[in-house]
Amino acid sequence: MTEMDAPLFTPCNIQICEVTCDSFRIMWDMPPEDTARATHFFIDLSRKESGDLNRFKHRDVPTKLVAKAVPLPMAVRGHWFLSPRTEYCVAVQTAVRQPDGDYLVSEWSQVVEFCTGDYAMEHLQQLHDKAKGSAGRLLKFSLFYRNQHPDYFDYVRKECGGLMRPVLKDNSGSHGSPINGKLHGVFFSCNTEFDTGLPPKDSPYGPLRFQIPAGHLLNPSISLYFADFYCMYTAYHYVVLVLAPVGSEGDNFCRTRLPMLDLDSNPFLTYTAPQKPGEEPLYCHASDVILEVFFTEPVPLDQGPVEQISGHHQLMSLTTANAKKDPSCKVCNISVGR
Repeated sequence: MTEMDAPLFTPCNIQICEVTCDSFRIMWDMPPEDTARATHFFIDLSRKESGDLNRFKHRDVPTKLVAKAVPLPMAVRGHWFLSPRTEYCVAVQTAVRQPDGDYLVSEWSQVVEFCTGDYAMEHLQQLHDKAKGSAGRLLKFSLFYRNQHPDYFDYVRKECGGLMRPVLKDNSGSHGSPINGKLHGVFFSCNTEFDTGLPPKDSPYGPLRFQIPAGHLLNPSISLYFADFYCMYTAYHYVVLVLAPVGSEGDNFCRTRLPMLDLDSNPFLTYTAPQKPGEEPLYCHASDVILEVFFTEPVPLDQGPVEQISGHHQLMSLTTANAKKDPSCKVCNISVGR
């Protein structure tokens, strides 16, 4: 048996590092003689979809990627359009290409599992830039509002001391948004109708509406962040913004994870201070997207009225609770995943 024909050792001690939402680095142990001989690495990657670890149907041939041997750790990026916050399984082989073009390969390594990360700041900035192109002109508004069913407001009064308490953000929208499942808040709306300048008569969230003056949530002591841009297989697009009091736990969470917006100069939601004594601040919202405003602190019910809306029907199909983003939309998707 020549050196070229000697079997390769099975890669062991697989390590995954520097994981992002769309890339990772992988390394493993192999003897020096294999390091010197190996011409290629075979990498088999799949989503973790079941408890069956023997998911490689053709373990003697490469099923995903054939890469020329490089010093480890090896960067893996973009070959499978990795999705954020997704669990994957990976295994590797080492290989020596023979003069006849065939490969001498090692056994497959053990299967290692890992999970990709959230969108990084650069990815959220790409999403922000796309959202900016869809925002439209700014319209004046004076109220934030929150629609819910009577049971919700009864619960707030009886069990929460009249406070609408922050709850954990669900997984609606972009899968990679850093606030999903990690940040607590209370959702509000602020969009108005073109013809009246008032909140819409209908709501998919419930027949009762709590209204609060805009200045209670949007003022110079509040930090404003961009968190998401998505649609749900419709022509409507949603922009998620976070409002957090300066120095609060929510503000500290967002500061290193989300693009911060200027209160008086951004495409989505603005506060303009009074220019003269006696004037009121000016509040504006984007006209061509639906804003979902996530306020990170409790909000007392006594800061505004709770009233029945005048709409005659509830548009339940427009609710965004745990809604999945349309992965095919060219308007609101970026190349790093959904």
